[in-house]
Amino acid sequence: MAKKKTKTKTSTKKKFKLPSFQLSSQQKLVYGSFLVLFGIVLCIAFVSFLFTGEADQSTLSDFAAREVKPKNWLSKTGAWLSDLFIQRGFGVSSFIFAGLVCLSGVYILTDSSKTKLRKHWFWGVFIMIWSSIFFGFFGAKTGVLGGIIGFEVNSYLQDYIGKIGVSLLLLFGIITYLAMRFGVTFQSFANLFHSAKKDFKDEFATTNEPVVAVDNNLTEEAEAFKSAFDINESSDINIIKEATIEKSPDDNKVQAPLKTELEVKIAQNEEDDDEDLAIEVEKVAEEQSENDNLSDKLVEDFGLFDPTLELAKYQFPTLDLLKKYDSEGITINQEELEENKNRIVDTLKNYNIGISNIKATIGPTVTLYEIVPDAGIRISKIKNLEDDIALSLSALGIRIIAPIPGKGTIGIEVPNKNSTIVSMRSVIASKKFQASDMQLPIALGKTISNETFVVDLAKMPHLLMAGATGQGKSVGLNAVLTSLLYKKHPAEVKFVLVDPKKVELTLFNKIERHYLAKLPDSEDAIITDNTKVINTLNSLCIEMDNRYELLKTAMCRNIAEYNAKFKSRKLNPNDGHQFLPYIVLVVDEFADLIMTAGKEVETPIARLAQLARAIGIHLIIATQRPSVNVITGIIKANFPARIAFRVTSKIDSRTILDGAGADQLIGRGDMLYTQGNDLIRVQCAFVDTPEVERITDFIGSQKAYPDAYMLPEYVGEESGTSLDIDISDRDKLFKDAAIVIVTAQQGSASLLQRKLKLGYNRAGRLIDQLEAAGIVGPFEGSKARQVLIPDLTALDNHLENEIQ
Repeated sequence: MAKKKTKTKTSTKKKFKLPSFQLSSQQKLVYGSFLVLFGIVLCIAFVSFLFTGEADQSTLSDFAAREVKPKNWLSKTGAWLSDLFIQRGFGVSSFIFAGLVCLSGVYILTDSSKTKLRKHWFWGVFIMIWSSIFFGFFGAKTGVLGGIIGFEVNSYLQDYIGKIGVSLLLLFGIITYLAMRFGVTFQSFANLFHSAKKDFKDEFATTNEPVVAVDNNLTEEAEAFKSAFDINESSDINIIKEATIEKSPDDNKVQAPLKTELEVKIAQNEEDDDEDLAIEVEKVAEEQSENDNLSDKLVEDFGLFDPTLELAKYQFPTLDLLKKYDSEGITINQEELEENKNRIVDTLKNYNIGISNIKATIGPTVTLYEIVPDAGIRISKIKNLEDDIALSLSALGIRIIAPIPGKGTIGIEVPNKNSTIVSMRSVIASKKFQASDMQLPIALGKTISNETFVVDLAKMPHLLMAGATGQGKSVGLNAVLTSLLYKKHPAEVKFVLVDPKKVELTLFNKIERHYLAKLPDSEDAIITDNTKVINTLNSLCIEMDNRYELLKTAMCRNIAEYNAKFKSRKLNPNDGHQFLPYIVLVVDEFADLIMTAGKEVETPIARLAQLARAIGIHLIIATQRPSVNVITGIIKANFPARIAFRVTSKIDSRTILDGAGADQLIGRGDMLYTQGNDLIRVQCAFVDTPEVERITDFIGSQKAYPDAYMLPEYVGEESGTSLDIDISDRDKLFKDAAIVIVTAQQGSASLLQRKLKLGYNRAGRLIDQLEAAGIVGPFEGSKARQVLIPDLTALDNHLENEIQ
């Protein structure tokens, strides 16, 4: 038995023996040569980048195309490597990396100490990062000196410690490098200062005192000793005597250096002369740039620019304008809780599912029961019992969350028998909303745990809202607009309201000159005509492009940075700069726009959704028909934040939320919110029409701007042309086309294609000529043109009058 134990012990040792990582001579030759050659390749690519990098930028996107020929000395690989390390990396400091790679290969080939190599890598990477930040401090974002890493690290540091702090941090970094790498001390700097001071004196100082000729030649032993200890000639005489006495190797006698007391006295006299001939240096203050001086002086004289100054006496709506309900607050019905708990436990026991723990969280509309099943119970087994639990509880809208994200429990949401109204007043008055520092705060309602749910529209950045008719979409839109009216000044946010139903948003007409934006030639700020919707959306695209141009000239990345720069008076209004308010586009029924206008609406909305976030244009789109031909893939991809009210089918729920759940809501403001991660169940705050009317009356009665916020003018496509007004230039089939159009009373090119067997281009020219002749109306998007001639008799008279 003892022998067997010994064998087992021996085998255990062999099992856990660490493997050897020693390279053979052949492997060292291969790896070392590869690193040396790769370092040389990097160096060649980097050097070429300094001359050809700008020309090769356009070729990087087509790396796979063989016909693209970069100018880099190492072709596509060299262009890609140099762009990666210099342009997108550490700038010219990347040469250090190439040197370190090459040095590593040399160490492997020569089988040198790896400790020194690690030391070289540590300090090499350190000085590479330091140099990148140093050059990025003075360079631009796309500059090759510091690279993108140097620029971005500088921007990050300056946001927290400012330019002075970054300068001091860089100084500390180089001091650390010199001290730890080369052993530099404070005394080294002091000796350097004294040496420079002495050289300066020898060159510029003049004296009439006679110079005593003294033999300063030392013996070879004394000279070597002096050099070794770096003895300062102006040191104290006692230190020199004690430190430099040694025995001669020839006669074994004690010899001293030839430095005498006379030399010490001369050195002391020279120091006295230095004090007598001290140079007075006049300090001149560093001159600031003209722009900095001007902006600092303007801020000092007038303070920061205040965009709210024009309406300085504007008063925000008060809480008294919102209704306070008597039934607010959570009421706990202990009997209902106990009854629901027993039914859930009994139903699960019928299927042999045991529960070790259960907890209830009461919300305004729904109560969440969190259960912890016994060990070994599969979650899918509980999930499949959703309908059975709903049957046992006799409740509509049972929703099982298996498991609850972030918790080790399974949630069962059960509607309360007596739901509580979540008033708009309660969420607006909450501390979470009042103390929020969000750019565009929106108080949507309250969660299951009865907490006020506040989100930032600027971070969403766009919101898609869908649900069946009568489930709370319009109330949700009013809650969004009310939240912004209670939090943002008219100078800070503007609304573009699209209401195809013509009745939902009409109350906001009263605040047109405060908060609304419209086209220059538009009479009503709230858009109800689909043709004007197309023009407004394209006008917003022009506004987006104009704002991006302002951000480009101001060298800002987003609207927050731009407005901060404008407030500090660093942007000149004479150059076209102005304070930019946020613009919120609200579309109450998106499906109707898609049905009538199609691509002409979807294209500008998709463009705004993709690009408008940075310049402060945000979209809120609501629809009652969440089908795939309305909420297309392009729309969904650019609207990560979504609100789903109750829908009638699981297909609609998946269209909105990419998952089930919206079909199990109970309606009347019960909704699910997601921003690309977890689903959050919220009871939407209720704001009634009289409340909205009181708020708009309160705001509309105050002093306003002279007009609504004007969007850029947009001129739609003109299909007719004055060049075709000449009768002699008309198509041979002009009269036949006119007869077809008047007979069918439908002005479309496709009709001419079918009836006259024409191509698309010729049919389009005929339509243009018919419009120029006054037979059909102007271009109306995807709709057929209006026919202006009622019958063939009127057509003949019209053509005869043209000839006369």
